Amino acid sequence: MEKHTYNVNVNWTQDRKGTLCSPELYNKETNETNCLEVATPPEFPDGMPHIWSPEHLLTAAVSSCFMTTFLAIAAYSKLDFVSFKCESKGVLDKVDGKFAVTEIHLSPEVIIVDEKYQEKAIRILEKSEKACLISNSIKSKVLMEPKVIVQ
Repeated sequence: MEKHTYNVNVNWTQDRKGTLCSPELYNKETNETNCLEVATPPEFPDGMPHIWSPEHLLTAAVSSCFMTTFLAIAAYSKLDFVSFKCESKGVLDKVDGKFAVTEIHLSPEVIIVDEKYQEKAIRILEKSEKACLISNSIKSKVLMEPKVIVQ
């Protein structure tokens, strides 16, 4: 696969808040942008509640990459599943006097209809965690507690 580039622009709006947009996500047909409001999280001075923060976005990047990786590997492996969901939690800590997201916890849940695919589903979840390109791009430790439920 060749090299890809993803463009993101942020513009400060006021206080500790801005707008995050990507020119690649602009829809010419509807003339709509797909922007997010971003801000300092409320745990920091002048932080703002109820707005996406960089810490949320990093956690979301790992979680959503894990999901799309799982979907690709599950399709390739012909795993028949009913649903997939994943709760995730990013842990911010101080390391050597600097703030860092030290851990990201993933709690994926896959529902299948046939018990004979339970081990296969677990293997695909584990393979997805190892293959996730965002997880492989960061220093944070990614921990996973998978759950496969037979419906």
